[in-house]
Amino acid sequence: MIFSFPIGAYVVFNSDIGKEIIFDFPMDGIDVFIAGIGLKVPIQFELGDGFIVAWCIYLVLFAVSILGHKTNFSHALSSLIGEGWHNIKNNYLLGMLTWFSILIVVSVTIDSIQQSFRVFVEPPEIQNKLIQFFLITVSPLTEEIGFRVFLVGLPLFAMFATKISIGSLFKSLWHPSQNLEITNYKKVLGLVIAVGIFFGVAHIISGSPWSTGKFAQAAISGVIIGWVYVRHGLAPAILLHWATNYFIYSYIYFMADMNQTLNETSNPFLNTLEVLFLISGSLAIIIFLLNYFKSKKERTTLV
Repeated sequence: MIFSFPIGAYVVFNSDIGKEIIFDFPMDGIDVFIAGIGLKVPIQFELGDGFIVAWCIYLVLFAVSILGHKTNFSHALSSLIGEGWHNIKNNYLLGMLTWFSILIVVSVTIDSIQQSFRVFVEPPEIQNKLIQFFLITVSPLTEEIGFRVFLVGLPLFAMFATKISIGSLFKSLWHPSQNLEITNYKKVLGLVIAVGIFFGVAHIISGSPWSTGKFAQAAISGVIIGWVYVRHGLAPAILLHWATNYFIYSYIYFMADMNQTLNETSNPFLNTLEVLFLISGSLAIIIFLLNYFKSKKERTTLV
């Protein structure tokens, strides 16, 4: 994932995927989401400048995630091996990578089931690959703020905040479970699922819509990202969305520029990467289930 930062920069500033459109292409605004409603902020900027701003934000979030929130990535990983799976909450990046692997497994499973019923996921028509890569890069920031912060974070603050202040609001929006006294996770899960479904619907009805086959994938992704936001914080949620967008497509477009093709399914590196995430995601799901049944058994024994 670290290598995707320079690779993505190469795609924007050195590749030919945009043909006649390059990094100094003028943009007349940026799409944002406020409570799930798409709005266009009319600001003038060059594509490369907008990319660098988003790129720097992700780099900062990535650095923050490596270092925290309770312990750094290497120490959290060693603790995971020695002390148990619950330690994924001690580091933002570890939590994100775990759920990203799970998200890959779920997405591939849904896609396989849908294809067996001849329901296919068709992306929006590509007008220009460079502009598309820019939009893919920016969307995790705008969508996570619009869907997760506004539609999950603010309602949770209204339901569970014990102290009303600007400082406590921002802290709870940054990491809900750490800064709110959440007493009913069934309500939280219900909210996360509802917003996730809305997230899935938005992908097929707004902006440049996907085909209806995208709904299930996007909705489940929205639920997973929403749960990550609640349990692990905003930084892992944004980076999880970033991983499904920028991280993957930076390699796709880099390979497209190198080989003058966009057939990512034929690329051995990307196929190997998918297999690795499928394996790690399957293991994570198995461990989560084992821990769940173990804790349920312990509670039953105590009763």
